[in-house]
Amino acid sequence: MLDRFLDWLAALPAAAQYAVLMLLSALENVFPPVPADVAVGLGAFLAQRGEISAPMLGIACWGANTVSAAGMYFLARAHGESLFQSGWPRRLVPPATLAAFRRLYARHGVFGIFISRFLPGFRAGVTPFAGVVGMPPLRALVPAALASAIWYALIIATGSLLGLNWEAVKALLEGANRGLGWISALLLLGIVVWMRKTRRRD
Repeated sequence: MLDRFLDWLAALPAAAQYAVLMLLSALENVFPPVPADVAVGLGAFLAQRGEISAPMLGIACWGANTVSAAGMYFLARAHGESLFQSGWPRRLVPPATLAAFRRLYARHGVFGIFISRFLPGFRAGVTPFAGVVGMPPLRALVPAALASAIWYALIIATGSLLGLNWEAVKALLEGANRGLGWISALLLLGIVVWMRKTRRRD
């Protein structure tokens, strides 16, 4: 499937390739299963074929991802807290746990957001939740943007170094996401345990 997508993308004009890859990078923050990093890796591979510019692609995809992350943050800041005031969201994250999250973000939010933006499954959720708990925009969005810039730069550099070997690019991205996915799973387990402890103390 990925190879078919690559063939379809390669057949598009350069401007359309940029647009598609920027869209995928932006959608990751709205629908986390979208493989934005794989999309950027595809773009880096296409850049080696002389069809698009790798640096321009990195900047464009980073910008799209950062803008969509900011949009989700401000949307959550305006309306997110009301989601946890009733129904199953309140049972999942009761007021005591939400207050504990607010304290956690106040103490370690900048570092936590920066690290989490490298982790599959967490990178899309940390900025909206920062909005829910009322973390100031600069403290939430600057570390998110910086981490995304580093991540995309690494992907672009890797794709450029591996040249025209798409299988190597794909294998490296899959291996990196698999390893980071295990870290995400362990972190999620730790959060679940921590949330259960806060509920018991309530």
